[in-house]
Amino acid sequence: MTENYSEHLPVLLSETIQGLSVKADGKYLDATFGRGGHSRAILALLSDNGRLLGLDRDPQAIKTGLALAAEDPRFSIEQANFSELSTAVHSRLWQGSVDGILMDIGVSSPQLDDAERGFSFMKDGPLDMRMNPDAGISAAEWLATAEMDEIADVIKTLGEERYGKRIARAIVETRDETPIITTKQLADLVDKASPSRDKFKHPATRTFQAIRIFINNELEELTTALEQALDVLAVGGRLAVISFHSLEDRIVKRFFRDEARGDDLPSHFPITVDQLNPRLKVIGKAIKASEDETRLNPRARSAVLRIAEKLA
Repeated sequence: MTENYSEHLPVLLSETIQGLSVKADGKYLDATFGRGGHSRAILALLSDNGRLLGLDRDPQAIKTGLALAAEDPRFSIEQANFSELSTAVHSRLWQGSVDGILMDIGVSSPQLDDAERGFSFMKDGPLDMRMNPDAGISAAEWLATAEMDEIADVIKTLGEERYGKRIARAIVETRDETPIITTKQLADLVDKASPSRDKFKHPATRTFQAIRIFINNELEELTTALEQALDVLAVGGRLAVISFHSLEDRIVKRFFRDEARGDDLPSHFPITVDQLNPRLKVIGKAIKASEDETRLNPRARSAVLRIAEKLA
């Protein structure tokens, strides 16, 4: 099936490209390639000497990336988690010379739209939720064996769902009679277990989000990737991170703040700010999508872009 790239709208595109301050001859890393919307915009600003490396763990994203690489010798792609960016950069001898890194965190629109991937409760399909269907365990496999307290903790913590324990109990009681193997089964179960309704949000939204984040180890991946990004960036290189979840954005915000602050020393120490060895400079404030963009692409509603520059 031929994909329509116009349907895969890259979020905060112009703001991200502007934030990266792309140099024509620079080296860039799109650590979450997806369907390549941001990558194509970066390539449009690179000279023949510029280079862009894409990473993604999703086989479908890799297929799209390989097609782009065949068209454009400045681009290459590798199947890897974005927490493995240091290894990918090392293999190209780019360590400490990358001019910009983009991370667009979370599930992509093509993944949500494909019922077979099991990310969305809007379409019935296998309850999978893995970014890489060839690795790890599926959501259905985890829900079939996990303890009720573990399920409740995941839903409450990663989904910020106040009815996490109630939903977890319903999952365990249901699976004892019927295996939960489809997205519709889980969505209907959560709907029945939820005592109240948000008129703007389906009751299963937070539960699906929590399980997806857990299955793909997304928060730990992000923390690791941020640390590695600082090591591979050149001085003056930019790091742009787009997140769609408050927990993700909190990790990025805290990381940027701590690295911009530098060494954690008592406030009464007689030293200047520069002597605290800050490694990052935060560029501007957090950026959110405009009304025009959210009208065209509702997924952009929860997007938050943060940008920082490496100092040393």
